[in-house]
Amino acid sequence: MKRLTLLALKLFLVVTLVSCGGVSDLPPIENERQFGEYLLGPGDEIRVTVFGQPELTGSYLVSDSGQVAVPLIAGIEASGVTADNLAERIAEELRSAEVVLEPSVSVEVRTYRPFFILGEVAGPGRYPYESDMTVLTAVAIAGGFTDRGRRDLFEITRARDGTTLQGQAGPEVRIQPGDVIRVLERYF
Repeated sequence: MKRLTLLALKLFLVVTLVSCGGVSDLPPIENERQFGEYLLGPGDEIRVTVFGQPELTGSYLVSDSGQVAVPLIAGIEASGVTADNLAERIAEELRSAEVVLEPSVSVEVRTYRPFFILGEVAGPGRYPYESDMTVLTAVAIAGGFTDRGRRDLFEITRARDGTTLQGQAGPEVRIQPGDVIRVLERYF
């Protein structure tokens, strides 16, 4: 009987150690304020306004290659810059191409790129981002947890400055456009 108890204890320890690996080895993802310094990326829809030039004003999509195609000027790199920086780039291109002598340009984000959620949720997939979303809000949008979904720790993959960050997050952490959230499986 003593031998059986010892074997059961060893089995319990192995299962516990296995269930602790993986995401717990990742660094934590902290809450970040993205607005004000939000960097554009593929999938964002922007509105470009060139004052006094209705034919140049319109909504544009940042392409998969990270560029925006504004009429009468070449594709402009938009990925990794703020809306204000992009407005300056567009104004400079319009000026240097002599399309508009003194352009006044503004850029605003109309629709943020989507977030992705996978793992133990009812409806994994791609969803539209809304400002100030938390991991828990994203899970709710994806139909909630499955019976096996872990509710206290999640894995987030985030692109920043041309690199990919991967970390762990709690349910209250705010997500950003383009984040990939993985809802882990619980073992008990």
